[in-house]
Amino acid sequence: MKTMIIGGGKVGAFIADFLKKEGHSVLVIEERREELERLYSEIGKDSVFHGNGTDPVDLEAAGIRQMNVVATVTGKDEVNLVASSLARFEFNIPRVIARVNNPKNAWMFTDEMGVDVALNQAELIGRMILEEMSLGDMIPLLKLRKGQFSIVEEKVHPDSSMAGKRIDQIELPDQCVLIAILRKTGMVIPHGNVEINPADEVIALSHSSQLDDLAALMGPAKGK
Repeated sequence: MKTMIIGGGKVGAFIADFLKKEGHSVLVIEERREELERLYSEIGKDSVFHGNGTDPVDLEAAGIRQMNVVATVTGKDEVNLVASSLARFEFNIPRVIARVNNPKNAWMFTDEMGVDVALNQAELIGRMILEEMSLGDMIPLLKLRKGQFSIVEEKVHPDSSMAGKRIDQIELPDQCVLIAILRKTGMVIPHGNVEINPADEVIALSHSSQLDDLAALMGPAKGK
């Protein structure tokens, strides 16, 4: 994948380095001349373009039309919004991701502004804290579709209503599916005739509205 990152601060540099290590082609656009030497050292001169991420001429010169993804991650929400809109509506980039610095501005980061995914760090941390408080030992691993779905992991309680049952005997929430079962002996693919053992670590994909129901199934049965 070819990715353009607009903003070469600490966040942008970290993302660029991470993506490069994963084998992706990355180009960082940074306007501040004093940041260039640091970026050259951290991610390589060939991965840095000195220019303005809100200037269509600079974006064109940097090769934005060849990109699959544009991520706007500067420390200014207004810059990220303008750059996102240009990427989507001027250059037809198929995937636009934007960083939200001030949570009060999150309402502006929408499809109408050209943003496919808004990364609101404050909201993500808040949701994780809330889930840790309400779901006990359930660990959120990944958010999908702007938080509508979660991939979670939880250890099956010995007194759980699931323990000792085959998967085809368990009534899971209708928008929940088991992905894998981790045991000391390794990973088990959760087919219908697989029996759930106490202390199994279950990885599941669930709609956010059904996480409580899933946690109740894996926790101690009522009255125990």
